[in-house]
Amino acid sequence: MHKKIVNPIKDQSGVALVLALVMIVILTLIGLASTYTSTFEMKLSGNKRGTTDAFYAADSGVQVVVASVENFSLPGKYVDEKYDPFTDPNNPNPTKAKVTITHDISQAGSPRGAQMSAIHFGFEHFWIESKGSDQLDLSLVKSSCTVEEKIVRLVPTLQGGY
Repeated sequence: MHKKIVNPIKDQSGVALVLALVMIVILTLIGLASTYTSTFEMKLSGNKRGTTDAFYAADSGVQVVVASVENFSLPGKYVDEKYDPFTDPNNPNPTKAKVTITHDISQAGSPRGAQMSAIHFGFEHFWIESKGSDQLDLSLVKSSCTVEEKIVRLVPTLQGGY
């Protein structure tokens, strides 16, 4: 009989298997990379949501306090020139912000650059510090934010002879 001589260079048996394995490895790496990227993006968006939530919580604390002028009347409320407005039931605190109002006795007169010269008025300077935090307990690290705002209150003074 007649023997066939096989040239190993021209023998292509098994090439399809090797190509299929290489393609499976490449597709697996692409799948793992896309999974890692999407997980990373979800963590980033969660952190962004948390910081935004903390900012709005702190900002709402300031807005709730500023909305009530009674928070800036001095007699009986301020201890050591500080006041926690959420001890008063008239101030709602839906975002659980921690707010402190400080009466700044070191400041006097109208604020710099205010371009006002009010006659028969006094100026009381206050600092509002509001600390808000992330409201959801989804991550191990909670975001927090502090918003500070300066408020100047015009107070009418007694006018002599009127």
